[in-house]
Amino acid sequence: MNSTTANAPVRGPSAASAEAARIRNDVDAARNTALSALNNDRFRSMLEQISDPGASSALMTMGADNQGSAGTDLNTALSRYAENSK
Repeated sequence: MNSTTANAPVRGPSAASAEAARIRNDVDAARNTALSALNNDRFRSMLEQISDPGASSALMTMGADNQGSAGTDLNTALSRYAENSK
């Protein structure tokens, strides 16, 4: 018998069923959260906007300004988005 087999924890049927129940609960919670998000009008609207192929290219052009700043302020980002979505 090798050392990894000897040191491996032994899981009985109750441990396996407890783990399976925990996984089922996690999956159910994730499903409920996803359904809640999809039924939320604001979330659905935002998802439609970012799924638009034109929005992806507009977001890519919103990098840091040439003056060495670390990012783009909201007004600049909004105007760039407006320019690129025409």
